[in-house]
Amino acid sequence: MVGVGSKAVLAAGLCPVAGASVFLLYRLFNMCFRGYRSPLRLLPGPPSRGWLQGSFDLNPEVDGLQQMDDWVDDYGRSYHARSIFGSRILFTTDVKALHYILTNPTKYCKHESLRFLLGADAGDGLLVVEGAKHRQQRRVMNPAFGPAQVRELTSTMVQKAVELRDYWREQIAAEGEDKLETDVLAVLDKTTLDIIGMGGFGYSFDALHSTKDHPNELKQALNTIFAMEAESLLLYLQFIAPVLRIIPTSAQKRRTKAMQVVERIGSELIAERKAAVLANAEKSSDAAAPTVGKKDIVGRDLLSLLIKANMASDLPESARMVDGDVLAQIPTFLMAGHETTSAGTAWALYALACNLDVQATLRAELLERPTDTPSMDELNALSYLDAVVREVLRMYPPAPTSSRVASEDDVIPLKIPFVDSNGVMRHEIRINKDDTLITPIRRLNKSKEIWGADAHEFKPERWTDVPEAARTVPSVFSNLLTFYAGPHACIGYRFALVEMKVLLYTLIRAFDFRLAGPPEDIIPKTYIVMKPSLASDRKRGECLPMIVRPVRVQAD
Repeated sequence: MVGVGSKAVLAAGLCPVAGASVFLLYRLFNMCFRGYRSPLRLLPGPPSRGWLQGSFDLNPEVDGLQQMDDWVDDYGRSYHARSIFGSRILFTTDVKALHYILTNPTKYCKHESLRFLLGADAGDGLLVVEGAKHRQQRRVMNPAFGPAQVRELTSTMVQKAVELRDYWREQIAAEGEDKLETDVLAVLDKTTLDIIGMGGFGYSFDALHSTKDHPNELKQALNTIFAMEAESLLLYLQFIAPVLRIIPTSAQKRRTKAMQVVERIGSELIAERKAAVLANAEKSSDAAAPTVGKKDIVGRDLLSLLIKANMASDLPESARMVDGDVLAQIPTFLMAGHETTSAGTAWALYALACNLDVQATLRAELLERPTDTPSMDELNALSYLDAVVREVLRMYPPAPTSSRVASEDDVIPLKIPFVDSNGVMRHEIRINKDDTLITPIRRLNKSKEIWGADAHEFKPERWTDVPEAARTVPSVFSNLLTFYAGPHACIGYRFALVEMKVLLYTLIRAFDFRLAGPPEDIIPKTYIVMKPSLASDRKRGECLPMIVRPVRVQAD
C-alpha cells in the first residue's frame, strides 16, 4: 500500500507530465482549429498525406527541396501546404510579396525554433535576435565585413587557399600517381574554418592538417551540429509544445554537447583577447587600475570589434555589448562563416566538373594572371570568374529556403494574382498571426519566368545580359535572393564572395576536377545548409568525391 508521503511524491512527479500532456493537447487542438479556419486554405496547394506528415513525403530518399520546386510548377508562385496536425504553411516566390515581407521585419520575424534547431541555446547572436537588439549588434559588426576590411583579409584567404593547394599536391606525390581521389567537401570545410578562424578571430585552428588520429575538436563539434540525422516524432511534437523540450532526443543531446565545445572555445578566444588588451593598457598607463578606451583596442577583425564594444568605457551605450552577447557571436560566425562558403565552393567544383568547357574557359582566364597571390581588386576584375561565382550561387544557394513567422494578422500584396478555392481572383494573401511563411530561394533563383527558358542550365554567360525580370527580385547581391535581402540580409556576403573567388582562383589554376562517379549520383541534402551527398550511399552523409589532377601548363 502506498503511504501518504509516497502519494505526495508520486503526485508531484506526475503533475509536470500531466501539465505537459494537457498543454500538448491544447496546442494540437489549436493547430487543428487554426488550420481549419486559416485564410491560407483558400490558396491552391498539394493535398494532405496525413495528420503527421501533412502534404510532405517524408521518405528520406525523397528530395524535400524538389517537392517545393515541383509545387511551384503545379500550383503557382503562391500556394499553401499542410503541415503536422493540419497546420498550414504559406510558400511564395512572388517578388511583390517578398518585397513586402522583407521590408516589414517586425511583422515577419524569425521563428524561435531556429535556436532550437541548433540543439542548444545558441545565445543572443546576430543569427537569432530581432528588433532593436538586431540593429544594435549589426551596427557594431558591420565594419568587420565592409569592403575595406575584406580587402585587408584577402591575403589571409589566399594564404589558406595556397596551403590547400600544396596539401593536395603533397598527397598526390605521396600516392605516387598523377591524380588523387578525395572528398573535396570535407577538405573545403576544414579550409574555410581556418579562414574564418584567422580572418574573423585572429586564431589558427589548423583544421586542414588535422587527421583521424588527431582530429580538430572544433571541426568535429561543427560537424555534429550540422549533421543531417533522421529525427523522431518527439522532435515534431517539441516544435508544437516547447514544454516537451525538456525531453531531448539523442541527436539533440549530441548537438548540445557539441555546442558546449563551440562555446568553450569561443570563451577561450575572448578571454585571451581581453587579457592582451588589459596587459597593453597597463603598460601604457600609470594608474593602478587603467581604464580601457577604444584607442587601446586595435584591429578591425570581428573579435576586435566585439572586444571593443565590450570593454571600451568611452563608447556610447548604443555601441556597447555585454559579455553574453559577445560570446553569442562566436559560435554564430564559426558556424555561419564557413559551412556556407565550403558548401558553395563544393557546388562550384561540382558544376565545373559537369561542364568541362566552362572549367577550361575559367582556367584559361585565371592562368593569364601572372600571380599566385591576387588582391581583392584583381579577383573582382576577372569577369568570367565573377560570372561563374554568380551562376553557382544562383543554381546552388547554400541556404535554399528561408522562413518567417507572422507576428500579427496581415494582408500581403501580390504581383501575380491567384484564383482561390471559391473561384475568386485574389490580388493579396490574408495571413493570420503565428502562420509560417517559407520562401523557396533555390526555386526563385531558377525561375524560368525570371531567368528564361534555360534557367535550369548552368550558363555563366547569362550574366553578360541579365534579364529585366531579374531586376525586380529583392536582393543584396546580383538580383539573387541567395544572401537574402532587407535588414536581415547576410552581413558577411562580401567576405563569402571573395573567399569563393580566392579558392576557385587557386584551385582551378592548379588542378583539373572530375567527378568520381556519375553526376546523377550527387544529390542535395539540407539541414540548415544545402550540401552534396551520394544517392548511392546515403549513410555516408554529406560528401563530394572527386578526381583531382595537377594541371600541366605548357611553357611559351
